[in-house]
Amino acid sequence: MSTQQTKKWDARFAGPVPHDTSYYSKTVLGGILACGLTHAAITPLDVTKCNMQVDPSKYKGLISGLRTILAEEGAMAIWKGFTPTFLGYSAQGAFKYGLYEVFKDYYSTLVGEENSKKYKGLIWATGSASAEFFADIALCPLEMIKVKVQTSPAGTFPTSFLPAAAAMSKNSADTGFPFRSLVPLWSRQIPYTVAKFYFFEKIVQLFYTNVFTNPKESYSKNLQLGVTFASGYSAGVICAIVSHPADSLVSLLSKPANKGKALGQIASEFGYANLFTKGLGTRVLMIGTLTGLQWWIYDSFKSALGMGTTGGK
Repeated sequence: MSTQQTKKWDARFAGPVPHDTSYYSKTVLGGILACGLTHAAITPLDVTKCNMQVDPSKYKGLISGLRTILAEEGAMAIWKGFTPTFLGYSAQGAFKYGLYEVFKDYYSTLVGEENSKKYKGLIWATGSASAEFFADIALCPLEMIKVKVQTSPAGTFPTSFLPAAAAMSKNSADTGFPFRSLVPLWSRQIPYTVAKFYFFEKIVQLFYTNVFTNPKESYSKNLQLGVTFASGYSAGVICAIVSHPADSLVSLLSKPANKGKALGQIASEFGYANLFTKGLGTRVLMIGTLTGLQWWIYDSFKSALGMGTTGGK
């Protein structure tokens, strides 16, 4: 009688490309490229959006808001916060994408092969939420610097990264640096990331189940990356709507007038309807494009290294 036991199914080795340490390391680098580059590139949109949230009576729309900033502060003002944006979202991207792959495999292995297929959506959601929890801890201090730099009236706060970081740290009793914004950041980013990963994976699945029904690997890289971008953009629009109220709160926390106030008081004074609507159109445009590009960069990087694109039937 054989004493050999049946080897336990492991999601890390269930696909054509083994998910070993090298694989996970590459997904971390892909996440850095996907998030750091895209967020930094749309800094002007972010500057305008944050100011629309903080002072909607002055910055009433994307185009008019940009014009106001340019007229009052000059051409470089729309690039305020570029460095903390790039550094913060590079760190966030490393954890977001790298840990998503780790947690997705971990939870799939935990529930077993059959249940991992049956509850695929739940695994996408829990894996992305777990990854974002840690990603936001890395992002929070840099996000606080970014928002303060972008929304402070001209001449009232340093705009260069190191002086701004020093000022935030020195005045931590007032600014709450480095983690006062962590809870609203979790409130914004965890629903955003769950929507981003769940709907991306789901839309990709719909493409390969109903439109491109042959095995995914039989299609060209360009077509696969086209599916990636379309799925990412669609998921991004949903993300923006889901996470916008918390994003407004993160911006409002930087206002001197809100120093020491509880989140509920800030929300009540600003107006709950305003939390949902002010700057939403700009954010939908920004996040839809951003998410589509992030997934495209991430999957282009993976594809170039022979790791394949994300998702499937």
